[in-house]
Amino acid sequence: MNAADLLAELESVADPGTHPNRHYRGDGPVLGVRMGTLFGIAKRFTGLPLAQVDELLDEPAYEPRLAAFCILDFAVRARGATGAERADRYELYLARHDRIDAWDMVDRAAPRVVGDYLRDRSRRPLFALAESEDPLRRRTAITAPLAYTRPPDTEGIADLLTIAERLLHDPDPLVAKPVGTALKHAGGAAPDAVKDFLNRLGDRVPTPIQRAAQEKLPG
Repeated sequence: MNAADLLAELESVADPGTHPNRHYRGDGPVLGVRMGTLFGIAKRFTGLPLAQVDELLDEPAYEPRLAAFCILDFAVRARGATGAERADRYELYLARHDRIDAWDMVDRAAPRVVGDYLRDRSRRPLFALAESEDPLRRRTAITAPLAYTRPPDTEGIADLLTIAERLLHDPDPLVAKPVGTALKHAGGAAPDAVKDFLNRLGDRVPTPIQRAAQEKLPG
């Protein structure tokens, strides 16, 4: 099982005419693999050695790199994954963040690979990411804390709210939308904390984010 095997599987099912994956806005080429098919292939390669996952991240095309982040996600969710394995995958995610050029790479892996790893650790790395000039690193900062909404973690949700406040007026849609998503899920897990957040900030919360934040709040 190696990176070349996975790449060959992706190429064997590629059909750019049928699956152009127009949501991808990065600079790499698109093979044209249906998302459900890609996820299924990635899941079969959950046990891919980490060095081989790293090789996939060197690929120029979008789908092999997305598959790599899916594998990181599946690996940390696997029954029996060790603390050392989770640490290695967390470190690889951050070390190769430069290979992330699409929002779905963040959304697939950040909550479990980054957020869960930091559940009982300092979350200073998330605050550093929130200050990055790269919008996709800022997206990681606000998406990783979704891990603290299920199961609810009081301190983790407090950090989620702090990061959300820092990113409330982020000009990039890659960041603004997930701020609303994070607040929505925090509202389902800790409604009083989110109500206090919204009451304290009032009109400083942009309307779309306010609407999203209220979606799971009790009427």
